[in-house]
Amino acid sequence: MKEFARKQREENRIVGLVPTMGALHQGHLSLIKQARQQCSTVVASIFVNPTQFGPSEDFAKYPRTLSSDTEKLESAVVHCLFLPEAKDIYPQNYSTYVNVDGLSERLEGRIRPGHFRGVGTVVMKLLQIVQPQVAYFGRKDAQQATIISRMATDLNLDAEIVVCPIEREADGLAMSSRNVYLNASDRQSATVLHRSLQAVQLLLQNGIRDALSLQSAMHRVLKEESRAQIDYVEIVGAETFEPLTQINRKAYVLVAAKFGKTRLLDNLLVDFSDKGQLTIEL
Repeated sequence: MKEFARKQREENRIVGLVPTMGALHQGHLSLIKQARQQCSTVVASIFVNPTQFGPSEDFAKYPRTLSSDTEKLESAVVHCLFLPEAKDIYPQNYSTYVNVDGLSERLEGRIRPGHFRGVGTVVMKLLQIVQPQVAYFGRKDAQQATIISRMATDLNLDAEIVVCPIEREADGLAMSSRNVYLNASDRQSATVLHRSLQAVQLLLQNGIRDALSLQSAMHRVLKEESRAQIDYVEIVGAETFEPLTQINRKAYVLVAAKFGKTRLLDNLLVDFSDKGQLTIEL
């Protein structure tokens, strides 16, 4: 892979990297589509990273669909598929890890200790091996994308981090590789995440900025689904992920819940133009 990366640099080609853990869906393919529009060479990686899974999480059961993934990447005209093994990323006696302090301990980091250390480390390794000028991540995992962006800035990495919009199913459910775990009843119930964010969107459009009022509205919608086991509903600053009492700057509205044994995330991004005009990305 390093020889491939060196050749791309010598030929002055703009390399875009789309890191994945496989089980590819339209969300991944939308990242590849954007990479193809902006880069002359597109590399996709598939690596189910063991260091970002906790001891009671689903590493062994995480969906692995290499054959269909390869077909999708060929159809999407990816120039190179990088398929490292665990020993390539974490050789014997490996002992170096990357952690973004503060951000990595909040919300998902609090619920999944060590998760973001694993994410930061594997992304750093992939960036060092592939040497892209641009790397693409989805906004569904908003905290992860923010941590990776902060890591790239803090460590002066030679790669731009691009965060792309959430891709959704027709009924609003955010696309995720873990959606395949849902049975029919839980799959239908999981759309409540999107509906709760739609409720916030409407309130924001009507001028409501109070975080407690917005969170209360989300809880009311979520409680309509008895199958939803709510982990958190939070409104945070987009750069720090610290809680906000008022939405008066760029912010995320975040929700995490379990349906059966499957834990899902979703979010809404709120921003303001230079003239103070509200923009909402759902």
